[in-house]
Amino acid sequence: MDTPLDVIVSFLGADIPLLESAFKPPRYHFDPIAALNAIKTREMFNVIFVEEGLKIDFWVMKDEPFNQSRMKRRKQVDALGIRFWVSSPEDTILAKLRWAKLSGGSEKQFRDALRVYEVQAGEMEMKYLDEWAAILGVEDILARIRKEARPV
Repeated sequence: MDTPLDVIVSFLGADIPLLESAFKPPRYHFDPIAALNAIKTREMFNVIFVEEGLKIDFWVMKDEPFNQSRMKRRKQVDALGIRFWVSSPEDTILAKLRWAKLSGGSEKQFRDALRVYEVQAGEMEMKYLDEWAAILGVEDILARIRKEARPV
């Protein structure tokens, strides 16, 4: 299976029927019980596109200061004929670094953050990145990114 697509969402248990109607078998594998549990615990659930082998990880957003800031800074984009919201590069990096730390040092999350940093370095608000890295306790991982980053 290819690299999953990460999507940050804010769902309620009442949204499960909507998700079920959107992700019906046999094209999709969707477990409504896993989704409901993820919504209750503010964790992650996924949907698998069976034929394509694509997995989308839905990360249920926790109501906390960092996520509130992320939502305020998100930007609307048009891609693949769809208009949707995306996190800023700084917030994407910070979230990946936080997931890396919480998972005990996930190299995948680190590499993802490193790639975003390499591509977006000239466009980012470094002060914001540094401030939130300190708040989230990921300054050491951000320093490693800066050390390993290669300009694109």
